[in-house]
Amino acid sequence: MLHPIFSTLIQRPDLVIGHLSAYSALFGQEAKTAAGEVAKRALAWLLVVICGSVFLSMTGIALMLGFLQNQFHWVLVAVPGVALLITVTALLQAKKPLNANHFNELKAQLSSDVSALRLVA
Repeated sequence: MLHPIFSTLIQRPDLVIGHLSAYSALFGQEAKTAAGEVAKRALAWLLVVICGSVFLSMTGIALMLGFLQNQFHWVLVAVPGVALLITVTALLQAKKPLNANHFNELKAQLSSDVSALRLVA
């Protein structure tokens, strides 16, 4: 007497292959979503580094120009201010917590399959 799982594997391997391919498609779909979120976060951190460097450079240049010309002009504050604004915005975006709900469908499917297998056994 064979276990029902083994008899299904022997008699209908196409069902098992179809089930495994559905699992791989579900995993691929959810991994793509998670990878997109990680890529957005990495891009935001890259923007923080670049714009932060631009802010520091432009601030130093503005200070040197202000002391060299011995006068103040609003552009000396506006140009580094734009870089600072972009840096802060990107930093807030990069510090957002990752969505912890990735792979929930896959986990639910696995748990339902495990419970179905326990009923059969």
